[in-house]
Amino acid sequence: MDIFGVLIRLKIIPLLKKGNLLYIIIGALDLFSIIFAYQISYFFNCSCLKLFIFSGKEIILHFLLIIPVWVLILCVIKITEIPRTKKFRVLFYEYLLSAVVVFAFQVLLLFIPKVDKLSISFVLLFTILGFVFLFTVRFLEYNVLQFYRSKGFNYVNLVLIADDSSIPLIKKLLSTKEWGYRVVLIFSSSRQLMERYGSSIKILPEKTLVALHDILEVYMIDEVMYIKDKANQVEVRKTIRSCEELGVVFRLLHTQSRHVITNAILSTIANTRFLTFINTPNNSLALVIKKIIDIYISAIMIILFTPFFALVGILIKLNSKGPVIYKQTRVGLRGRQFYLYKFRTMTVNADHLLKDIESQNEADGPVFKIQNDFRVTKVGKFLRKTGLDELPQLFNILKGEMSLIGPRPPILSETKQYKKWQLRRLSVKPGLSCFWQVKDNRHNIEFEKWMELDLAYIDNWSLRLDLLIFFRTFGTVLKRTGA
Repeated sequence: MDIFGVLIRLKIIPLLKKGNLLYIIIGALDLFSIIFAYQISYFFNCSCLKLFIFSGKEIILHFLLIIPVWVLILCVIKITEIPRTKKFRVLFYEYLLSAVVVFAFQVLLLFIPKVDKLSISFVLLFTILGFVFLFTVRFLEYNVLQFYRSKGFNYVNLVLIADDSSIPLIKKLLSTKEWGYRVVLIFSSSRQLMERYGSSIKILPEKTLVALHDILEVYMIDEVMYIKDKANQVEVRKTIRSCEELGVVFRLLHTQSRHVITNAILSTIANTRFLTFINTPNNSLALVIKKIIDIYISAIMIILFTPFFALVGILIKLNSKGPVIYKQTRVGLRGRQFYLYKFRTMTVNADHLLKDIESQNEADGPVFKIQNDFRVTKVGKFLRKTGLDELPQLFNILKGEMSLIGPRPPILSETKQYKKWQLRRLSVKPGLSCFWQVKDNRHNIEFEKWMELDLAYIDNWSLRLDLLIFFRTFGTVLKRTGA
């Protein structure tokens, strides 16, 4: 039975793609593997069928400590997400390394008083089982995700700058569909490339590379790869500037690194080493922690606010006709569109009435805003004033379309009017709150200043900054300084 074919026919795989639920499931399975290993080890250690959570505070404290430690170690060695081109033996050694470090950490804990219930045999068995379960689950996940990518999901859109020497790498990228790379465009003057791939991929002469910046503005491009045998220094520098301005990842063959003087990180794709230039936050450990925080806090807040959601839904229904939730197409990471959820604060025909009041726009730039909008309902005014109308976006965060903190997601008509330097705000996930939203005078901030604040957030991002904005957002809600 073709289980994957069934998943596709039932539209389960497209659902996973749309909601970005796959990575949530992967993270949950990793966590379950460690917990299961802990429980099995406890069974053997105490020779009973009792759950470890009922055994005493020493075991519970050890468990609560070792789980985040193991997860953080996985984050540090960058194996929390399934790689696209890494070999199984490399994964095996990385997981083995994490197990060795976890074992050493637990041995140190044995010397701490009040952890006397733990034995070296328990620690050793838990480490071995944790390693076996984690690697087995990851092995299965790797195969599933490879199939998932081979069907056209979870792909990375590439623009290549290539020559004759690039053919072997291009062949690998195109033939190994499970890696999830989609070559959108090639800049090359190579006749061989044109003969091989001209019928299936758009190939432009290398002299038209000056148009790359415009192409990056219009099309949804994730990465640009410079894979020529000999690099043109001027060409490389111009390409890097274009990518950095728009927040697109740029990769240069590591053999050409001597030609470029700039910050970069070393990465490997298809056994080929690249210098990767990223003008967005790239602290992998901090970004993983940010993702974990997004998932956990949004899930907890949805549970806590469920009664409030129900109450607001009733008030909206009593105040005006129409749906409780308003869905609007917004632009997210690198131009990807998604439905943003909000509590409906306007009349049902608000979008149709917009044309009648566009001339009254009080905001500069492509954004529309007026102080006394007759389309806003009574309940809507309160929700906007407190910012509580944004709460349904917790579901956008849980789906992976947004983050708790980040530049607010614009509508498509706004992005079409952006200046080139403003497009870089689309290089990170949009957020529920950001710099300008926690400012007391945010309604008086000019559009360009708003864009500068968003870029300042991207350039200075840290977990500490996210935490500061998160708590200041609560102050903004209590002060009721919303629209």
